[in-house]
Amino acid sequence: MKLKIWSLAALAFTIAIVLFTAASLAAKAQLPTRPSIPAESAIAGLPTIATAPLVEATPTPTPVPTPTPLPPRKATYNKCHVAGSEIAMTFDDGPHPKLTPMLLDMMKERGIKGTFFLVGKNVAEYPEIAQRIVAEGHEVANHSWAHPQLTKLAPDALKKEIADTNDAIHRATGIQTTLMRPPYGAINASITKRLNEEFGLTVAMWSVDPLDWKIRNAAHVTKFITEKAAPGAIILAHDIHPSTVQAMPAVFDTLTAKGYKFVTMSELIALDLPAPIQTTPANTPAGIPAANPAIPPIATPAPPIAPRATPATTIP
Repeated sequence: MKLKIWSLAALAFTIAIVLFTAASLAAKAQLPTRPSIPAESAIAGLPTIATAPLVEATPTPTPVPTPTPLPPRKATYNKCHVAGSEIAMTFDDGPHPKLTPMLLDMMKERGIKGTFFLVGKNVAEYPEIAQRIVAEGHEVANHSWAHPQLTKLAPDALKKEIADTNDAIHRATGIQTTLMRPPYGAINASITKRLNEEFGLTVAMWSVDPLDWKIRNAAHVTKFITEKAAPGAIILAHDIHPSTVQAMPAVFDTLTAKGYKFVTMSELIALDLPAPIQTTPANTPAGIPAANPAIPPIATPAPPIAPRATPATTIP
């Protein structure tokens, strides 16, 4: 009897709990719903701050300096205006089978560079010497095929002299020449224009000429060159004469001791600066003439002579 009473009490209690829970849920459903505020919404009364999406910064490229273009070459050079002590030592009429290798040995021993104006027929006969000239850092250039006076040639003959020599040098060394020295210095405006425009060759003259082809004396060659050399000078010599090659050690050593730097002719041209402008000083006293503007020395061509044959002599 007691067990039945307890069961009925438990059942009544359970029903009461269920009814209470249902009543609570119904009452809660009748309450007004609070509006939700998005997290990103602005708070009333405060200014809205616009935000931009994050973007990775693009690195600023490092500016690449623009190289200064080299000034255009002149039609002809007989010297250059340089800021330093550079000079160009040049040799004509080779290659000689014995003397040119001896000269190259002297230059290699001293680390001196020069420019060789080659005769085409000699290059064709001794291509290995032309190859050595280039391999040791010197410059090769055109000095005609058979050493004629260009001013006495017909147009076709002139073309053959230049073109055949260019071809011989290119076959022997792979170099396309950019300089041409006219034999005996015999040149005129029309030939200069043709060399520049038709062949792309700059005319290469000189400012120091010891006349070593005429005065075959090593002491004379040494004295003349070492006394006349100046910054920007283009020095003429011939590596087919024993006396000239004999003079070169003293020439190289003396000029080096004076502070000169030997470069190829194209290197010297690349250093060429505009000629300084000579002006009359404002305070020149009356009665004293103002100094005349400096005039670059003009090379005097040697008198016409028959083309020189390549000697087979050696240095005594």
